[in-house]
Amino acid sequence: MPTTALITGGAGFLGCSLAGRLLARFDRVVALDSLHPQVHPTRSRPAALDDRVELVVGDVTDAATWDDVLAEAQPTVVVHLAAETGTAQSLTEASRHASVNVVGTTAMLDAFSRQRIHPDRIVLASSRAVYGEGPWVDASGTVVLPGQRPHAMLVAGTWDFPGLTPRPTSASRVEPRPSSVYAATKLAQEHVLRAWCLAVGVPPVVLRLQNVYGAGQSPTNPYTGILPLFGRLAVAGEAIPVYEDGRIVRDFVHVDDVARALESAACDLDPVAVEGVPAIDVGSGVPVTIHEVARLVSRRYGAPPPVVTGRFRDGDVRYACAEPSEAYRLLGWQPRVELENGLERLCAWLDRTLSATDRGRGGVA
Repeated sequence: MPTTALITGGAGFLGCSLAGRLLARFDRVVALDSLHPQVHPTRSRPAALDDRVELVVGDVTDAATWDDVLAEAQPTVVVHLAAETGTAQSLTEASRHASVNVVGTTAMLDAFSRQRIHPDRIVLASSRAVYGEGPWVDASGTVVLPGQRPHAMLVAGTWDFPGLTPRPTSASRVEPRPSSVYAATKLAQEHVLRAWCLAVGVPPVVLRLQNVYGAGQSPTNPYTGILPLFGRLAVAGEAIPVYEDGRIVRDFVHVDDVARALESAACDLDPVAVEGVPAIDVGSGVPVTIHEVARLVSRRYGAPPPVVTGRFRDGDVRYACAEPSEAYRLLGWQPRVELENGLERLCAWLDRTLSATDRGRGGVA
């Protein structure tokens, strides 16, 4: 029988990178995407999406859309990327995030039930955000989960937890404790998918992604990644503003590396190997401060040094970095693109993409 891969959110920058890889593994690759204007301002097919990929423009929350898609393509494997992202935006647009992330998932599963379709597996792109602040340790080595930093703590400029040192997150050792609406919807997505899959005998594979970046990421959408926004400011000769004291830590993993991890999860992973595994962490495993990445981008363009603003976002975590040993063990995966190399690739893409107007004003919404 012909094989079909279905990628929800398949026209996004990660979907485009993954779709090209899956074309070599499946007879058909179908991308379902709403082409939301926040991500796709012109609402046109991305040039980065391979012409051989069948693009269906539709909303994952709409039952009729799903019935139309499944009437034309019965997926062998599903990679569920479609999501609303953004810690800050989710606080003021909680219904939108819950609708796409949670209801979009249940609408997909309901459609599979109506059409009596049981894919060989469903791969979910979840987020490191589900952990919330993650583990820290005290002077005695005792692991502490300090939880969300309250508003008063941030107003006082107390960015760290006194007496504690942060540690990387691992799904096998750290219990998720979301600290934003977005993160809560991603964790709910995991629970919904796992409950349905285990009930009907479809293997679920959950990958918790760290901060994915790379060419194709929107330089105008402030909710899908900071590095293109940093580049847009720097190319215009502006100083990059950095929140808190500049020492927020993230784990940046290149889109090409993440696409390889998703491909392995979709095609090569033995489902038996992940039975009882809550999720697989995908990241570089290298912690880096936001000030440092801003400095690298500024230097690339000869822009002024980053400016530490002291501003903050409620719900942001202080430290996020993966302990990706399970990805090595289960997927045979490890990152190949080091940060400086990946930033150069991203900046070279921005050089080709940004218009003269963008270069003159640089500003970010």
